[in-house]
Amino acid sequence: MALHNMTAHELRQKLDAGELSSRELTEAFLKRIEQLDGTLGAYLTVAAEEALEQARAFDEARANGEAIHPLGGIPVAVKDNLCTRGLRTTAASRMLENWVPPYDATVVERLRAARAPILGKTNMDEFAMGSSTETSAFKVARNPWDLDRVPGGSSGGSAIAVAAGLAVWSLGSDTGGSIRQPAAYCGVVGMKPTYGRVSRYGLLPFASSLDQIGPFTLDVTDCALALSLISGFDPRDSTSVDMEVPDYAAALRAEAKGLRIGIPVEYMSQPIDGDVRAAVEGALKLLEENGAQLKEVSLPSTRYAVQTYYMIAPAEASSNLARYDGVRYGLRVPAADVPRMMEETRSRGFGPEVKRRIILGTYVLSAGHYDAYYKKASQVRTLIRRDFERAFGEVDVLIAPTTPTTAFRLGDKTQDPLAMYMMDIFTIPVNLAGLPGLAMPCGVDRQGLPVGLQIIGPPFREDLVLRAAYTYEQLAWPQGAGRHWRAGREVAVDVR
Repeated sequence: MALHNMTAHELRQKLDAGELSSRELTEAFLKRIEQLDGTLGAYLTVAAEEALEQARAFDEARANGEAIHPLGGIPVAVKDNLCTRGLRTTAASRMLENWVPPYDATVVERLRAARAPILGKTNMDEFAMGSSTETSAFKVARNPWDLDRVPGGSSGGSAIAVAAGLAVWSLGSDTGGSIRQPAAYCGVVGMKPTYGRVSRYGLLPFASSLDQIGPFTLDVTDCALALSLISGFDPRDSTSVDMEVPDYAAALRAEAKGLRIGIPVEYMSQPIDGDVRAAVEGALKLLEENGAQLKEVSLPSTRYAVQTYYMIAPAEASSNLARYDGVRYGLRVPAADVPRMMEETRSRGFGPEVKRRIILGTYVLSAGHYDAYYKKASQVRTLIRRDFERAFGEVDVLIAPTTPTTAFRLGDKTQDPLAMYMMDIFTIPVNLAGLPGLAMPCGVDRQGLPVGLQIIGPPFREDLVLRAAYTYEQLAWPQGAGRHWRAGREVAVDVR
């Protein structure tokens, strides 16, 4: 099997057996990036020299008998809103086009400590504001299953990198579905951990009470390994929770019997593409036939989730992005006076979607509107969280579609922001409640595009989510979990 079609844990065996060096592996992925990324647009910055040096250091450490992390020596890609010391970090915005951070995000520190070669920084929606990676200021990103379709967003580049074999695994961020939605569109596994499980230190903020960092992988085992690596308490992040981090990979077991699965009636009653509905119902049936218990549950307040999100997230974005004023760092457009300089800098530095959300957020926070919009949205957010709490008193996990449709065509929704926002209708409630959620493939539609299954768990029960995902994966592909998807992704991009 080609290296780009292998999971991290499969590659780990080759590294441990001495059949492969990290340098050889990293060189192979850099070559694939050079060959394919001009078409796919997954990367904004490729760090070839740095990645090769990290691979050399890993090989040397292994030769010296040093303890090796399971993901050590395995090439990884990082979303371009995570700070990387000495490596350009743009958030896909002209505002930060030439910014080089002087420090690493905590999750990047952990990658470096594990000696995982960082291949580069991945394309995204500008400041993570979007659901298709079409708001990137620098380049178009294309879905490797169909080059005329979006990869999802905002972590589209990270999803493409894994789906097309341009990285073994990657990191993204999820504010309203920005890991799970592109994972569903690109046919890979993507996980948003519980808010507070993974440090946000060094993540360029969009909406601070919603943002969370998580992995993209080819299968659930890799996801568990990645989550164990990046999770843990960080005193530099005031929202980081000081809790023991389980060994998620060691806890994986394929056991449907006794698993209590909730089916949210409000989700399944939404307009959903027929092929998406059939694939999700097929996954639920498979789990039930193997001993899982299915139960309908009600989440009545989630009907207001999208409206609530688009009050809270833009308000926080308005506050967070106020720092980009041309004074301290990033773009500065010279002008006759300071007010004009700030106005010109923000006018030229931000794209249309970012401006739209700043204006909306500033409005809902303004005098005379705060109580009617932001305060009310915060109260509804509490109701949404309580709905989930009641549901998890009856079931272990919830299962639903990740998205109402498969990947849509480039340009289809750029002129209709509301239609774009509704693509996140099933993922947004999970962020508002701060819960862990995972997306994984569960079938294809009649056009051959991946359908995403979403598994949601109680706070800090990523182990339950991963167990349910691993169980389904093993039932669906008993001859080798996920291999069907790694072959299927070659339909659009000939990478043999």
